[in-house]
Amino acid sequence: MLPKGSLEKATLELFEAADLPVVRSSSVDYKATIADPRIDEVRILRPQEIPTYVAEGLFDIGITGRDWVEETSSDVISLGELKYSKATSLPIKVIVAVAGDSPAQRIEDLPQGLRVSTEYPELTKRFFAQKGIEADIRLSYGASEAKIPDIADCIVDITETGRALRAAGLRILDEILVSYTEVVANKASYADPAKRHAMGQLMTLLNGTLDARGRVLVKMNVGADEISAVLALLPSMKSPTVNPLAGEGGFAVETVVAKSQINTLIPALKDAGATGILELPISKIIP
Repeated sequence: MLPKGSLEKATLELFEAADLPVVRSSSVDYKATIADPRIDEVRILRPQEIPTYVAEGLFDIGITGRDWVEETSSDVISLGELKYSKATSLPIKVIVAVAGDSPAQRIEDLPQGLRVSTEYPELTKRFFAQKGIEADIRLSYGASEAKIPDIADCIVDITETGRALRAAGLRILDEILVSYTEVVANKASYADPAKRHAMGQLMTLLNGTLDARGRVLVKMNVGADEISAVLALLPSMKSPTVNPLAGEGGFAVETVVAKSQINTLIPALKDAGATGILELPISKIIP
């Protein structure tokens, strides 16, 4: 199961980059296919629903957020996080926010019986109960930040950068949960060795694609006299690969670097004596 809504575009782009393109008849069709023998069928549904359906065994695996796994208390196996969210590679945070001019500086300063607007009623109920605060929790269907102060005293909402909250004049009081996009599996399906192996292979492809984002492969030739100076310039995931060149007394060097560094690095490598420098895109990095 793949998530519809705010995570949809980023998820479909990830599968495309992983050579697992999602095919459907239209952008609003909730049924899709992926041309891979390990995947029988695909549904695209709201991430709020996915943990429950996976826990019930309607689907083997699904992509959702840790926030919805916690909200629904779904009994699923986590196959791991995928480090992307709707706009950035940052996680989202489920936070408690109040008006900027609120006298409250910590959760314990909030009054008993306060009104809370949220899309996470169960998560919110558990949080305030743990804090010993009686809260009137009201389900929100969006735009929670607009409900302070007339409709709610505080909100429990998600933020990725905090920009929208600041623009609404709100202040974060506490953080309930940090949530990455996550792949979850049905327990019975995970117990099946063949299915578990297929799940692991898919995670290898997706994580390898994410690891390759923002990185490039750099290859060059370096003379024996310049090799120390060149190697000193190279940031690397691991040690650079260095092989002797046949009959030339020099070395072929290659390494992976962040693309954000490449325009500074290449001229520095040339100045240090590297020649034949190549910058190549990377589709996947599999450790």
